[in-house]
Amino acid sequence: MKCEIIAVGSELLTPYRQDTNSLYLTEKLNEIGVAVAFKTIVGDRKRDLVSAVRTALSRADLVAVMGGLGPTEDDLSREAVAEALGVGIRRDPQQVVALAARFAKSRIQMTDNNLKQADIIEGARVIPNINGSAPGLWLDTSFAGHRKLVMLVPGPPSECKPLFANECIPRLRAVLPVRHIAKRVLKATMIPESTADALLAPIYTTYKDVETTILAGNAEIQLQLFCAKPSLELAQHRVDELASRLEEALEEHLFASSDEKLEQIVVYYLELKQETLAVAESCTGGLLAQRITSISGSSRSFLGGAVVYSNELKTDFAEVPPELIAAHGAVSAEVAESMAQGIRRRVGSSMGVGITGIAGPGGGTEEKPVGLVYIAVSYGNKTESLECKFRGDRDRVRLWASQQALDMVRRRLM
Repeated sequence: MKCEIIAVGSELLTPYRQDTNSLYLTEKLNEIGVAVAFKTIVGDRKRDLVSAVRTALSRADLVAVMGGLGPTEDDLSREAVAEALGVGIRRDPQQVVALAARFAKSRIQMTDNNLKQADIIEGARVIPNINGSAPGLWLDTSFAGHRKLVMLVPGPPSECKPLFANECIPRLRAVLPVRHIAKRVLKATMIPESTADALLAPIYTTYKDVETTILAGNAEIQLQLFCAKPSLELAQHRVDELASRLEEALEEHLFASSDEKLEQIVVYYLELKQETLAVAESCTGGLLAQRITSISGSSRSFLGGAVVYSNELKTDFAEVPPELIAAHGAVSAEVAESMAQGIRRRVGSSMGVGITGIAGPGGGTEEKPVGLVYIAVSYGNKTESLECKFRGDRDRVRLWASQQALDMVRRRLM
């Protein structure tokens, strides 16, 4: 069964308001085996609303319309759905009485425009809304010869969420076949999205019953696996089978088989191996330390570090010899390695990380351009460094540098 969610409201088409209700509805629908195929945001113009509803009815079996049920002139969801279905609207006397009682109880005078909230689409059943004055509506109807389920729910989250969970979901469970959805999230890093897809597409495209989505962002690749079956065991088996093959193909690029962050994995390995870590950061300005310490319990393994931006502090805090900086420059593999070794000695940790580079937008040269970063990890009797050339603005260079450093630590601990 395909579902479409329509979020109604011109404010949602501005930079100032976001549609968050649809995320909640999607979660609840997935729990009962319903996949959301489309999400539409439409303004408060009736012509646009009717078009959006007709389009949704033409391609989805279940349509959830959120918002546009209030008393004002621009609340037109009832009218739009009725026109799209080719049916009328009637004013329900019971709803008029309920509205009057609600306003009387609150000692608020009810204006005539509130009566609009007592209008019911022909063939619809009222969905009680204990948190607001606008009831929801439920239609089990047909469109172009096909059965359609249509729900109209209020837009305010305090009304939408409890009404959908307590009223709509039980109704859907009663009329829909039993379906269960299994999901998995795999995470990999330091591999381009195109490279990952070229590697993995020959595998996941053979699983026609598992929907696979590849997302790239924040210096990592996410693979989202989604499968709906009559039983959860069957769905989970298919998802796990595909996940196992994808994990094998990704090899060391894979860092999580669920939704953990890379810094969580690093802290886990540090504790597992009973190792301790210290960092000396220049261009990342403490971002690496911030990401590690955002994980609860990281103090058991992360001893601390220093932001050594100037050459003098590289010498004072990370014990980098001045002559090394003079010979190779502050942005060099030699200095990064010395920072990793020096902070390790200074703090007394079993592992040290050094990061130095040019985050930009200024400060680059032809020999050492913006985005050039050297990252070093000192562990055991070995210190390794990596030259990286990151593209993008200052924030992106810093994020990718911290991600690369975490991944180097992870790989050494593995």
